[in-house]
Amino acid sequence: MSDSFKAILIEKTEAGQRAAVVDQPDTGLPAGDVTVRIRHSTVNYKDALALTGRSPVVRKFPMVPGIDFVGQVESSGHADYQPGDAVILNGWGVGESHWGGLAQRARVNGDWLVRLPPTLSARHSMALGTAGYTAMLCVMALQRLGVKPGQGEIAVSGAAGGVGSVAIMLLARLGYQVTAITGRTAEAAYLRRLGATDIVDRSTLAAPGRPLAKERWAGVVDTVGSHVLANLCASTRYGGVVAACGLAAGMDLPTTVAPFILRGVTLAGVDSVMCPRDRRIEAWTRLASEIDGDLLDLVTGPVIGLAGAIELAPKLLAGEVRGRLVVDVDQ
Repeated sequence: MSDSFKAILIEKTEAGQRAAVVDQPDTGLPAGDVTVRIRHSTVNYKDALALTGRSPVVRKFPMVPGIDFVGQVESSGHADYQPGDAVILNGWGVGESHWGGLAQRARVNGDWLVRLPPTLSARHSMALGTAGYTAMLCVMALQRLGVKPGQGEIAVSGAAGGVGSVAIMLLARLGYQVTAITGRTAEAAYLRRLGATDIVDRSTLAAPGRPLAKERWAGVVDTVGSHVLANLCASTRYGGVVAACGLAAGMDLPTTVAPFILRGVTLAGVDSVMCPRDRRIEAWTRLASEIDGDLLDLVTGPVIGLAGAIELAPKLLAGEVRGRLVVDVDQ
């Protein structure tokens, strides 16, 4: 095992945050009972915020960003893992308060790890990453709360992004009728290829709306928040379910109680960071069996290196990146 590794390191300077690829000694690794040789990571919306410093995602400095990784266990003091085991990590504060996955090596709490399903490749696991895992948690929430195929349309906002793209794929494969809501209507052909049957311009939902609108959605997966989420709640059908997992348009929710007390709509929050282990395992097991690998390749851009993650972060925040970014940490 080498005594150093390549990593993106975010440091705080007088001018603000600075992210750069560095050679980091192993002695800098944080505490943990499992050391992992990382193979792939990815760039999520939260990672882009950390890399650019546009939001106070990073809780302490210096920080290795990256809320995801996949790799092999190098050493373990945890009873569940042995050297050579293939593992995934999503969330748990890595990349925010604990060094994360945009590096060649990580040391973490073994309780945060999940075994890589044997039918899922390492690259595909990071083509999914936290975005795909969150999409599956949203689908699981809709199903758990009784939304079935045939009950009506399912709206997916932020449809051309990572969570939205995977949510469309999963829902369509499970037999749901999916409407893609996007600010990039030029991506209509791509979204229909993933399984969307209709496309709605996000601008039609981005302004303040009525407390109640015409009933349309049997279920919703929302990654956007703010007025878009409020308008989706207002147009959800009686007894429908809205799974909310994102805030790309803001943290505010300018709505009323009307959809919830007059139509029995359920607003289900979906958290991927502190999600219980049993639900994580279920989500990854289902992703391994229910995802279409060819379609997943369609939503995944060229594999990039650590420097490419820094370069593309601003474009991801600007909505100029379709689908998923996989990072080969050795590239």
